[in-house]
Amino acid sequence: MQETEKERLRILLADDHPMFCEGLLSILQSEEGLEVIGQAHDGIEAVRQAELLQPDVILMDVNMPGKNGIEATREIIGTSPHIGVLMLTMFDDDMSVFSAMRSGARGYLLKGAQKEEIVRAIQVVGGGEAIFSSVIARKMMFYFDAMMNKTAGNVLFPQLTEREREVLEWIARDLGNTDIARKLGLSLKTVRNHVSNILSKLQAADRTQAVIIAREAGMGGLNSLS
Repeated sequence: MQETEKERLRILLADDHPMFCEGLLSILQSEEGLEVIGQAHDGIEAVRQAELLQPDVILMDVNMPGKNGIEATREIIGTSPHIGVLMLTMFDDDMSVFSAMRSGARGYLLKGAQKEEIVRAIQVVGGGEAIFSSVIARKMMFYFDAMMNKTAGNVLFPQLTEREREVLEWIARDLGNTDIARKLGLSLKTVRNHVSNILSKLQAADRTQAVIIAREAGMGGLNSLS
């Protein structure tokens, strides 16, 4: 009996949606080898419970009051790197995904995932490995392919002129047109024209989408431009 207890994965739920937590709790309680040892309803409580309970796996939502799931994950991994954090969230935007990866999360699933997928992900993360849903995995593959192409010296976005790539780099760093004009010694009107051309060539609906496309390709790094 004691051996069975040792083999159980001890889980902490961190989510501020009571109905979702109730459904998830029902799923996990029906699975052998899994034990829910606590619940947290905001990021601050998640950090406190993680330190107190030392779970094997934390199912962490991204958007929570007080301290979001990414900030909480970074703090938890900083003090307890053996804890596996699995993000289980509604957010599949690129910034949330890559911020979660950088914070130390071992997995990222969407809340629409099937029961079997959630259970398997918990087991994988509890075993010290990483797992991502198919949607997230495709984002990661695109990102790392782009990074490899950049490292190999391939020109990113060959449809853009050299100046447009410069402008896009600064766009990826969240600089506005006025600051970009000052950085590059251009008129504001010229920068606006470049931005318009970039959006058209990248088939980006707006500036925000252009930022996402550029960052997925590895632009916007601190050392990319002087």
